[in-house]
Amino acid sequence: MASCSFLFIYVLVMFSLAGMAFSDLSDDFYHHICPKALPTIKRVVEDAVRKERRMGASLLRLHFHDCFVNGCDASILLDQTSTINSEKTSRANNNSARGFEVIDKIKSEVDKVCGRPVVSCADILAVAARDSVVALHGPSWKVKLGRRDSTTASRTAANDNIPTPFMDLPALIKNFKEQGLDEEDLVALSGGHTLGFAQCFTFRNRIYNETNIDPTFRRQRQANCPRSGGDSNLAPLDPTPALFDSKYFSDLRSKKGLLHSDQALFSGGKTDDLVEKYSKNLQMFSKDFAQSMIKMGDIKPLTGKRGQIRVNCRKVN
Repeated sequence: MASCSFLFIYVLVMFSLAGMAFSDLSDDFYHHICPKALPTIKRVVEDAVRKERRMGASLLRLHFHDCFVNGCDASILLDQTSTINSEKTSRANNNSARGFEVIDKIKSEVDKVCGRPVVSCADILAVAARDSVVALHGPSWKVKLGRRDSTTASRTAANDNIPTPFMDLPALIKNFKEQGLDEEDLVALSGGHTLGFAQCFTFRNRIYNETNIDPTFRRQRQANCPRSGGDSNLAPLDPTPALFDSKYFSDLRSKKGLLHSDQALFSGGKTDDLVEKYSKNLQMFSKDFAQSMIKMGDIKPLTGKRGQIRVNCRKVN
């Protein structure tokens, strides 16, 4: 009888451990079920970035904006329906978030090589972000995989949780802390602005009303961003918007941060030292950026039997 009880407990424990293992993210999640998945994502991302260098920054931003709204669950990809309040129309994403067609292309190609929908849209976002950075000469990292896709979205949560370009340092620190990210993560992930562009309306107040800004830089930005109108006119977030480097941080030290939230990282506060270090040491920035991207990718993933693997990233199955 004792041996039967022991066997019963042993089986229960093994099932429990198996369940835990299944629900954890791992970098080899698709190794056996679809070994061609990751090379396919890489190929499509590289093609997209080759056609338009800016797309790399856009795909990185999609993953960031996804993770900050109820976790990394591809909720940002869901279109508006009678039951879905699409995050695409939130303040941070409306007429701004882009790259959805590239994600659609990746999903189609991956499902084709896998023979069925086994790779989640959430994982596609995470891998595409990494591959975009690599395509623009940034660091690589092992993306943890095994996320599933949400069946809901929240425009309200997107409005509340995605950091804005108008935040000061205490607000940014609080915003990141609510996602389980610390001040080093804040500075490292903000360094993603070494890539891409921003629209005029996001930095107009800075270039016309703020004082901690280089005068020549101010005039250069005002030339393409008038006091009124031209809201969607673009300016690079750093001098080399299609290259992953440390010039973003050098700009902050020279009072050339484009967004208020950028310059807030170097304004006499507790993050100044890290900005200085990153501006002088690309290797350190690259290493910390990769680690913070892995950490961000761990925000509240749906795993195991929670969520679903969407057939179409834009809608619930």
